[in-house]
Amino acid sequence: MSIRRVVLAKPRGFCAGVVRAIDIVERALDFFPPPIYVFHEIVHNRYVVENLSKRNVVFVDGIEEIPDGSVCVFSAHGVSPQVVQLAETKKLRVIDATCPLVTKVHLEAIRYARDGYSIVLIGHPGHEEVEGTMGEAPMQLVSSVEDVARLQVNDPNRVMYLTQTTLSLDDVAAIVDALKERFPSVTSPAKDDICYATQNRQNAVKEISERVDVLLVVGSQNSSNSQRLCEVSAVAGTPAYLVNDENEINPAWLDGAQIVGVTAGASAPEELVIRVLEHLREMGAVEFEEQPGEDENVHFALPQELMHPEKLMV
Repeated sequence: MSIRRVVLAKPRGFCAGVVRAIDIVERALDFFPPPIYVFHEIVHNRYVVENLSKRNVVFVDGIEEIPDGSVCVFSAHGVSPQVVQLAETKKLRVIDATCPLVTKVHLEAIRYARDGYSIVLIGHPGHEEVEGTMGEAPMQLVSSVEDVARLQVNDPNRVMYLTQTTLSLDDVAAIVDALKERFPSVTSPAKDDICYATQNRQNAVKEISERVDVLLVVGSQNSSNSQRLCEVSAVAGTPAYLVNDENEINPAWLDGAQIVGVTAGASAPEELVIRVLEHLREMGAVEFEEQPGEDENVHFALPQELMHPEKLMV
């Protein structure tokens, strides 16, 4: 092995929304008798989900799977009004862990639909966040520049777009340019929907990719923001590989690499990053450094349901 140095990206790993979501489940375990049900994975990380599953947290993909009257946590990705209504029908004691930045997108959809706009959502089909957002109001999903040509709107002067929070800035820019070309008066969100953590991690990858021979991204395959980090690195010309943990690192990826970069998606815990670093040390790396980067001091308040958990007690 020729590894000489490991450069660690900053920022990396957990964002404020993920910290809040996991904290919500942890507190629910303290307050309520098990099991605690979570609609979808609380965050897209296999390690986090498996650890919580060992502690009487049951993850479901359908509200109908949850016994009536149970404690149910909505994941960080948000849910549609239809899911909320079904939870109410089943008298579930709901704790909403939706990331506040996702909630912002939902509220924008409701507002602009009420004002008569045709809404376009930029995102990936099938993603939980997209499904939740599309349940808020009539809207059309676009995932590529080609999709823009197929849009049908009532009034080309009253079109607005929203975006899934975890997309690549570069991907969104190309689609937004296509929207502006077809609908010159298209309305954009008051503030970019792509979350601060996604932007910061992508910016860090752009910087680190100039210095390393290969990049390892710690995160799960179903993590959109982790996948985007790999794509950003590849566009910059540096091969990148997504791994859940150190056991998935293929030594062949590192053949001939003297400097290896390491980062982590917004739903990947630092514990896994440390394990990857230790593995690289065992593979021969002797120099380790953290690249300077953005300091994140963002904190989101817990939902009201956990400020007064007694109201959810039976």
